[in-house]
Formats: sequence, structure tokens, C-alpha cells
Amino acid sequence: MVELLSPAGNLEKLKIAFAYGADAVYGGVSHFSLRIRSGKEFTYESFQEGIDYAHARGKKVYVTINGFPFNSQLELYRSHMEKMAAMGPDAFIIATPGLVKMAREVAPEIPVHLSTQANVMNVLDAQFYYDIGVSRIIAAREISLRDLEAIKKALPDLELEVFVHGSMCFAYSGRCLISSLQSGRVPNRGSCANDCRFPYVLYAENPETGVMFRLEEEPEVGTYIMNARDMNLASHIDEILASGVVDSLKIEGRTKSPYYVAVTAHAYRQAIDDFHAGRFEAEKYQKELHTTKHRGFTDAYLIHRPFEREGTQSLESSISEGTHQVEALVDEAGLAFLVKDKVCEGDEMEILAPAPVTEEVSNERGRIYRKEDGSWWLKMEKLETPKGKTYECIHSGNENPILLPAPLPPFTFLRKRLDG
Repeated sequence: MVELLSPAGNLEKLKIAFAYGADAVYGGVSHFSLRIRSGKEFTYESFQEGIDYAHARGKKVYVTINGFPFNSQLELYRSHMEKMAAMGPDAFIIATPGLVKMAREVAPEIPVHLSTQANVMNVLDAQFYYDIGVSRIIAAREISLRDLEAIKKALPDLELEVFVHGSMCFAYSGRCLISSLQSGRVPNRGSCANDCRFPYVLYAENPETGVMFRLEEEPEVGTYIMNARDMNLASHIDEILASGVVDSLKIEGRTKSPYYVAVTAHAYRQAIDDFHAGRFEAEKYQKELHTTKHRGFTDAYLIHRPFEREGTQSLESSISEGTHQVEALVDEAGLAFLVKDKVCEGDEMEILAPAPVTEEVSNERGRIYRKEDGSWWLKMEKLETPKGKTYECIHSGNENPILLPAPLPPFTFLRKRLDG
């Protein structure tokens, strides 16, 4: 069975990913990971807790050590690898040949997965990394399914992992310098400022006269010329699985919201399970994925070559809101929720749960009920905290948990459509 691999930007997101169907997660600690912001949300202690939590449930955790070090950092990397190896993770994710060699010396018992930053797209490069001890290659986002098939045929024991969902870079698999040039924040060391997502005004200069002309855009076309759409291969999971060459499906997004982690894991878990059950239904998965914030979707390059298609750029804006707003998140005990937007007495919210809700409930606090379309809903009649304090409305930022009419699965999300 193919593995479903989700992002773990912090301990809560790690738990949510597993609750919604991920088989494994990836994440890191500090600036050695290629997402500095999410790396700061993990400490060595909480990352160890995450590994223990995963292993107790038969799940896996892969450690991102995929930055590009300078000479002055090499001993720091070695020390970091030693600390992470002692925690017993299931693999290191590494981007450079030198660090692969270091990892094999420091922790030969820990498998090495080659980061997508290494840009592997052919059999020759795959063979090189396999020969130096890499057990899995996370292929470049630009690779085709046909090329993956060729690699698997030549190296049947090499595991292949591919991205199926999430942000895409303007540059080749993220090897970008725009942010570094404009703001001093180095993308290849984890501190990208997302300069490619900004709107730009274009000018043309005549070097002989020094005259500068502003290039006028067509109305409503926009100037987001480097803003890549988000990858979304949910409609092609059947083709990918039918090929039999992919070992792991990876979702991007360690800095994305807990709701994003839940929805993407849930949708792709359904897609995988439905394929094996012979009931694959692309429209169902897409409906859920469109509830998240995104930059417009593209099926990118795995199925189609870049020169065969258009539509990989989002020219209108840097991000869209998606179809739904998260109102609240049920706590780990399943007895109360914390508000993420605004909830008032009488509000009705759709339930997105990691496990089936099977029983209707009605009492003074509210109702849990099932609509004709099969969706489950919660209507809150009384907003009451465990200490007995009540509210007419409660807003995001208020840390008081609100008691549910009846228990719901831990990490259940409550949401509303943005169009009402």
C-alpha cells in the first residue's frame, strides 16, 4: 500500500495529520530544516514527543535536515544529526551529497531520503544517490510519471516519493534566489520571504536614451507574474497508483494551517482507499480540497509536460480564501472546542471529523444532527465553559473552551461556507 505523507509544522499538526489518515509525517527542528518558521515551533523535547506519539500508533516520522550548509555550519549539522538520531526517527530527509555522507557516518541505522531540492529527474542521478546510501528519493516536482517508471525499472529497490499537493515554486524545485536578492532572506536555508507571490509592475528601458516605459497590463490580468498555482493531483491518484512505481504520496505545507493539514490528509486518504476499493471519485476529493485557502490549482507536471500545457501561474492574486471558514477546533479530549473565528448562540456549523459521527444528540447546549446529503452539523444553543461562564458570542483569541452537546472525535473541525 502506498504511503500517505503529511506535513507536521508542530506537535498539534502532527497529531491532526495522523487523526485524518496520514501514515507518516515530516518535520524538523531549528534552522537545519528548510522551513525555519515551522522549525521554531518544534523543540527537541516536543519533537521527541511527536516521534513517541507516532510510534505508539504504528506511524512514522521523517526528520527534515534539508538545508544547504556553509563550511562554518558543518559541525553544527553533525551535532544536530546526532541529537535527532538518538530520538529514533524513521528517516532523515537530506538535500546534498556531503550531508548524505555525513548522515551515513553519524547514524548508519537511520535511512536517508533525498530531498526534492536535489532535483532528481533521471535514472543516472537516482543511481548515484542510491549508490551512496539513499533509500528513497523525493523526486523533483518537475518529473513525469513516465520518468518515474524508468527509474523504478532500473532501481526496483529504491523507494520513490512524489509531491501530490501544495505550494509550488517559481524556481526549479525551490532553488530560488529572488528572496535573497530582494530582502536578504535565503530560500535555500529556510527563510524564503515568498517574493514570487508579490505583485510587480513591469518597465522597459531604452538603453540609448535612458527613457523608461511602464508596460501596461490588460485589465483584470494582474501582475503576479511569478506566482505559481498550487499543485493538486487528487484527480490523478488513480493513474499514479495504477502505475505501481510510487511508494509515497507527499503533501506540502509545514507552515499551513491545522485545517489544511486535516483536509488534505482526509481527501488523499479517501482517494487512496477508494482506488483500492474500486470506487475512485475525483469530484469528491476536489470538493474538500477547494475548502482550503489556495492560489488556484494546477495538476502541474507529473501527468503533463510543462511545454504541453498552460495554467501553472496564478495571475490574479497571491491566494484565495477557499470555500469555507474554520469556526472552531475540538480539543484532544473531544469534549469542548476552541473558537478560531466567531461563534454565537444559534450558529450552525458543518462537522469535519477524523472518525465517523454516528449519533444524533439534542440537549440544552445544542444539537448534533445529520442532513439529507449525509453531512453532519452542530447547532450551538448555549456557549458555556467548563467553569460555567456563558457567552452570547465568542471570538477568535478567546482561550476559553466551549462545551459540546456531546463528545466529538478529537481534532474535529467546525466550519461554515463563506457564501453563507
